[in-house]
Amino acid sequence: MRLLVLGGTEFAGRAVVEAALGRGWEVTVFHRGRHGAPPGVRSLLGDRTAVDGLAALDEAAGEWDVVVDTWSAAPRAVRDTARLLRGRAGRYVYVSSCSVYAWPAPAGYTEQAPVVAGARADADQTEYPRDKRGGELAAVDAFGADRSVLVRAGLILGPYENVGRLPWWLNRMARGGPVLAPGPRVLPVQYVDVRDLAEWILGAAERELSGPYNLLGPQGHATIGALLEACAEVTGGAAELRWTAPEMILQAGIEPWTQLPVWVPPDSEAHGALHRADVSRAVATGLRCRPVAETVADTWRWLRAIGGTAPQRPDRTFKGLDPEVEAKVLAAEGGRGEP
Repeated sequence: MRLLVLGGTEFAGRAVVEAALGRGWEVTVFHRGRHGAPPGVRSLLGDRTAVDGLAALDEAAGEWDVVVDTWSAAPRAVRDTARLLRGRAGRYVYVSSCSVYAWPAPAGYTEQAPVVAGARADADQTEYPRDKRGGELAAVDAFGADRSVLVRAGLILGPYENVGRLPWWLNRMARGGPVLAPGPRVLPVQYVDVRDLAEWILGAAERELSGPYNLLGPQGHATIGALLEACAEVTGGAAELRWTAPEMILQAGIEPWTQLPVWVPPDSEAHGALHRADVSRAVATGLRCRPVAETVADTWRWLRAIGGTAPQRPDRTFKGLDPEVEAKVLAAEGGRGEP
C-alpha cells in the first residue's frame, strides 16, 4: 500500500507512519519541517497555510492508495489539499474528533448524533469543534462519502503525546508523596492508545471503509483507578494515591479535564460526552485496544527517553494541578476520601 500522511511527524500522525512502515507500506510524509520525519519515509516540505504552500505536493510524482490527514485548524486547508489529491489518491482518511458532536453529546451517542452547527469546508480557523467538522465536510466534498473516512477520535493517549495529559500524571507520580486522585476509583474512562488508533486507520484503508467512526476504547476497558494506579506503579511506587470525592474537588475550584487531566465528574454532562461514546461500529471493524498498563508503561519509557519533558502543542492549554492547591485539598480532605 502507498500512504501519504499530511503531518506525520507528531503524535497521531507519527504513530500512523510508524505503523505503516511496520506493515511494509511505502510512505510519503508532507510536513512543514518543524520536526524530523521518521526514517524510512519520503519527505515533502510545505506549509498548507501559505501561498503556494502545496507546491511540493502538487509537483511530486506518484499516486497513493490512501491519504491520512490530521489537520486541526482552518478547514480550508483540508479543502485545498483534498481537492488537489482527489485524482491521485484512492481514499481520504480525516482524523477528526468527537468534539464535532453538538455539546453535550448524550451518554451512549453513536455516529448519528447531531453535529455542531455553522461549520463550513471553506472556513478560516474559528473554534476546534467547528474546525474539525469543517474538515470533515471538506474531505467528503472532495472524495465523496464512499471514499472518505471520518475518524472521530476522543481522548488519545500514548507515546509522543503533545497535549500534556498522561505525561503530567506520570511526572506527578514520579515526584511521589500524597497525590490527589479524583474519585470514584471505579469511574469509567474512555480513551484510545495512539498506536491502536493508527492500526485501526490502516485497517480501515485496507478494508476500503467509509463514513464516520467513533474511535475510543470500548466501555469497561479502563477506569480512572486502573489508569492512575498504573502510573503510580510504573514510576516506582513512591506516590500515595489519596482518592478524593468529586464534591471536594469541585468545591475547591479545581477544573476537571485540564487541572486533573482525563477526569471529569461522574454523572455530569462532560462524563457522558467524553467517556461514554458508543464505539461498537469501530470495534466491529477491527478496533483492538491494548491493556491500560501497556499504554502507561510505554508512555513512561518514551518520556524518560526524551528527558522527562513532553513536547507541547502551542495551540493547547497547559494541563495539571498546582502543588499548593493539591496540598490544600489533601489537608482539608483528611480521612474523608473516596474508597
